Amino acid sequence: MRVTKRLAVLVVAGAALAVSVAIAGASTAKFTNQTLFGTWDPSGSGLTIAPDPTSSGDSEPAIAFANNGAMAVDGLGWLPFQVNVWRGTFGSTPSYFGALDQTVPSHGNRLTLGDEDADIEFTSANTMLLADLNVIPNPKFSQFQLGVDVVRCPAGASASGCTSTVIDQTKSDRPWITHRGTTAWVAYHDNGNSALIHVQMSTDDGRTWQTVSSPIAGQGGATGAATFNNIAGPIVADPNSNYLYDVYAAGTQQSKCCSADFNNVYVSRSTDGGKHWDTTLVATAPVPLDNIFPSLAVDQTTGQLYAVWSDGHDVWLSSAPPGGAAWTPAKKVSSINTALLPWVAARAGKVDVVYYGSTGAQNDPTSVWNVYDSQSTNAGASFDQNRVSSTPNRVGAVCTGGDACAGNVNRELLDLFEVAENPTNNKAAIIYTSSEISTYTTPDGVVHKLPEVVLAYEQ
Repeated sequence: MRVTKRLAVLVVAGAALAVSVAIAGASTAKFTNQTLFGTWDPSGSGLTIAPDPTSSGDSEPAIAFANNGAMAVDGLGWLPFQVNVWRGTFGSTPSYFGALDQTVPSHGNRLTLGDEDADIEFTSANTMLLADLNVIPNPKFSQFQLGVDVVRCPAGASASGCTSTVIDQTKSDRPWITHRGTTAWVAYHDNGNSALIHVQMSTDDGRTWQTVSSPIAGQGGATGAATFNNIAGPIVADPNSNYLYDVYAAGTQQSKCCSADFNNVYVSRSTDGGKHWDTTLVATAPVPLDNIFPSLAVDQTTGQLYAVWSDGHDVWLSSAPPGGAAWTPAKKVSSINTALLPWVAARAGKVDVVYYGSTGAQNDPTSVWNVYDSQSTNAGASFDQNRVSSTPNRVGAVCTGGDACAGNVNRELLDLFEVAENPTNNKAAIIYTSSEISTYTTPDGVVHKLPEVVLAYEQ
């Protein structure tokens, strides 16, 4: 949950929307990089923004491909308060599609704001679905209620043709979305005392939703370890079988809230659409494994599973055959001193694990960060590390504690970036955040870093 910082920015923003996409073309040996700017007209706000005066600033991006090669990218806007979406195909310059969370209906007579956590997906009908965490403030903006909605954009529709369905408005956090055919699932965290993971399913291409069961409840010792004490990673469906998976980090069994040690990684699986689950312990360690989300991928052609996580210094991977009943011992896949925020994608035996990496021994104000991809072409038997970013995407500490970070500082990158495999050529597309491209200056002359999202294509 990321209300505090963006609402502080929202106070100084509030102008008409405009559209701009600019390209900062750069490359490494294996990847090209382009920066996506735009969607805001700052005239009259008193803010000075560089290098692109129409930049909204964006971070915590997600990416998805449809089977026909259509691509969607989302980013959480800082100026103003909205979820921006771009559309394109692999290798193209994506076009700005719209601020999709602006379709969320008001909650009674209270304003509903989007621009919290979001995730994006295409169904087999090429329908684009955006799962979005929204904020419902009270009239004084002193308290907030969080909810989850799904924005549905049918194939060929413009942003004005998208519709929104609110699926929960009570103490929600961090939604994830997946699909099989035209059936879709949204998993999200309960940010109340129990910290359970809730799952809802749509069997009609995202039009309507119904609750199924939690992957945490009824799992014996795993339930005890996760109640009051878990970090939810993505929900993932195997497109070629009935398997549905959910990954999370959890700690030691709790009698009262909360030790928050997160030293275990679990994967739950369901074969009936999320009505019943079985849970398997993937890995355990004496240190926290929530830096920040554990990630999970299903190879889209073979069904092989890959789970990744960071222990604060290295990124680790474990794999399993379809069904996920037995997992391999964890292996280190990063070759850099400090690696955080991992994500994984897999297709046809090719695996890409991405992360933010620093040559420094610690995550501190002197750290210089780049984006890395550890890639395997032999189903995870071996990995080759490549630098993705052409210039550092971050100088300074990176917060991995969400809103628990002291003073809510070092949040420019927020908590997530993603990699996806293009189904038409099996190459990786990586969408990440850089805090080193743009700045904004407030009317009192204070200069702030303005995050931007960067899209990298495997050459």
